[in-house]
Amino acid sequence: MTKKEFVDDIAIRGEITKKEAENLVNLFLETVSDNLEKGNSVGFVGWGKWEVLKRAAREVRNPQTGNKMKIKAKKVVKFRVGKSLEEKIAEAK
Repeated sequence: MTKKEFVDDIAIRGEITKKEAENLVNLFLETVSDNLEKGNSVGFVGWGKWEVLKRAAREVRNPQTGNKMKIKAKKVVKFRVGKSLEEKIAEAK
């Protein structure tokens, strides 16, 4: 599902205009990304949680050449699915 399709679905389900739905989606995405940028996690009970994790620097091997390469430490975003959503997906047909 693309962002446009998602906005259209929100508009239909919420019985609001596409412009209002797009504003709501953009506000949601901005709020989540701003909080993750600050290092805060964002979670919804039963649905899931986004959190920022620190990935340590490490040395890897290039599979094509066999040469060793160093990868710098970095922050990554991880999403952990909540129990209710996980069960709903497992039951879907």
